Amino acid sequence: MNSHIEEESVDDGYDENGYDRPSKSQVKREMHALLDLGKQLIELSPERLKQLPLAERLYEAIRVAQRTTGREGRRRQIHFVGKLMRDAPADEIRAQLDVWENGSREETAAMHRLEMLRDRLLDDDDALTRLLTNNPQADVQQLRALIRAARKERLANASLLQGQEPQKKHYRALFQALKTLTP
Repeated sequence: MNSHIEEESVDDGYDENGYDRPSKSQVKREMHALLDLGKQLIELSPERLKQLPLAERLYEAIRVAQRTTGREGRRRQIHFVGKLMRDAPADEIRAQLDVWENGSREETAAMHRLEMLRDRLLDDDDALTRLLTNNPQADVQQLRALIRAARKERLANASLLQGQEPQKKHYRALFQALKTLTP
């Protein structure tokens, strides 16, 4: 009778090397990442800083760093900001910085949907009927006028010679009108 004993994988707080805490290298990488995040915050305007979840002490340290002109003094202040960043909600701050830098994915997707709707309106008369069915509050005359003008503009742009700038005034106006329809 052979009995096989299977070892259970138990999380006892140790990593694969038997250490119970992050390596010095890992801690150093994390500190440098916080320092870099602090540098990014120093480059922000005071209005943007106020929108972030920063402790008062960290906010003031960032403002001092922004006003410091001396090279060594600024370096020290940046490192102080980096030290204070250890207690800051870094993930929330990074997420907000990403939204400011790249715009939110939802906003981008909404803009693409509006662009596709605008193109459908220019290509297909039935698209306006569907739009008006879904948005009865829409100004029918304004939309028809904008679509007509954008179509004329598109025809005029098709006959331009190379190097001439296409007109997009009505094309953009139609986009803005569609933007006001969607909440």
